[in-house]
Amino acid sequence: MPLREDKGPMGNCRACQKNICGGRPNMKTPGPCACAAPCHAWAAATTDPHILTSAAWAAAWRQAAAVAYHPGGAEVTVVDLDNADAIAWARQSLPATRTVASTRGEHWIYRGSMTSRNGVRPGVDIKSVMSYARWLGPGTGTMALLPDAVRALAAKEPTAARPVPGATAVSAPAGGGQCPHRSPAYLERGIAMAEQRIEEASDCIHTTVFRMFLAVLSAHGRCGCLTDGHIGRLFAAAQEKGESLRHCEDAWTNARTTLGM
Repeated sequence: MPLREDKGPMGNCRACQKNICGGRPNMKTPGPCACAAPCHAWAAATTDPHILTSAAWAAAWRQAAAVAYHPGGAEVTVVDLDNADAIAWARQSLPATRTVASTRGEHWIYRGSMTSRNGVRPGVDIKSVMSYARWLGPGTGTMALLPDAVRALAAKEPTAARPVPGATAVSAPAGGGQCPHRSPAYLERGIAMAEQRIEEASDCIHTTVFRMFLAVLSAHGRCGCLTDGHIGRLFAAAQEKGESLRHCEDAWTNARTTLGM
């Protein structure tokens, strides 16, 4: 499957925007997307040469900056190690297997599929069923069977290393954090407008998400009126367009940094 320049999947087609078609990735069992064009993130992944070379996919390939695959569909599991500390932990705790260098760390690939889960440890994500991973080359080493130690990670509660940002992450002013706008409707309109802008974006999704996060934070980030529910709505809108949770978190953090929060 093709990836955009920001490493995210191609956005859903018009018939599937806002998941009005039911949304394959939201279903409980994995399966291919039925759309003619690459749609629904991991569910678009295919090995069918007729689909990969079809006219419907041609535009996506022209825009693609990288290629990804569905590990679970290939009956493998990727342990995505984001930094040197995560790699050091894996070398001490997991059996050796095929290793592929990534931008920030390494992918350790095991034979066997399992439930995907992000943030199982600081800097460690598990990508397998109903997830996608970038193709970074064949790697080195012999692929080992998926160990129980990796399966156990997904059974644990995720760490707080990369939590979904909430109201507690935004500094509220003195005076109980009361919104100076004095109107809940003003905040609601702002959230709804940001959701709409994200949903209607046809390209540059990552940039649009960042700009909408920035706009919401600049208006309400310091008054304490944002709640987990508001922020969850923004994240949900972005993820419906194909953004990963990590991209949402990074965009939120970058917006806060830009505003000096």
